[in-house]
Amino acid sequence: MKTSNALLFILVLLYINASTEWPTHTVCKEDDLEIYYKSCDPQQDFALSIDHCSDIATHTFNIRAAMVLRHSIKELYVKLDMIMNGKTVLTYSETLCGPGHSKLIFCGKKKGEHVYYEGPVTLGIKEIPQGEYTLSAKLTNQDHVTVACADFTVKNYLDY
Repeated sequence: MKTSNALLFILVLLYINASTEWPTHTVCKEDDLEIYYKSCDPQQDFALSIDHCSDIATHTFNIRAAMVLRHSIKELYVKLDMIMNGKTVLTYSETLCGPGHSKLIFCGKKKGEHVYYEGPVTLGIKEIPQGEYTLSAKLTNQDHVTVACADFTVKNYLDY
């Protein structure tokens, strides 16, 4: 029995190492709004969920997000690209953590620590753009190393 368990464990490890990309996760899926994401970091996936798709349109909604840090985040920067038909149509970047500038509760976390957030998020936009597009999000630290990245597929047919 021990041999079969060891063999199964080895096969799982080999499968994980042979996998070239992370699965696509569903953030939410309702009649007029669907959001999916896939980690673009080949070494790390993360967890993200929201209560209801329709809450996103209210500008403040509750999320749950978790990951284990592979890199410390003394400073943290986000870059977002909105991509439609293979072309970047909008770029946004912001400092989230920095000297005297910490917008997030997990600023200052060290490599190996768990990051978990459950609570409200406000997007700061009046409405989610309609149509089908990709939002590419990348978080980098003070050493310009990727802390997390994901490509979000948004399908929005909400009538505001």
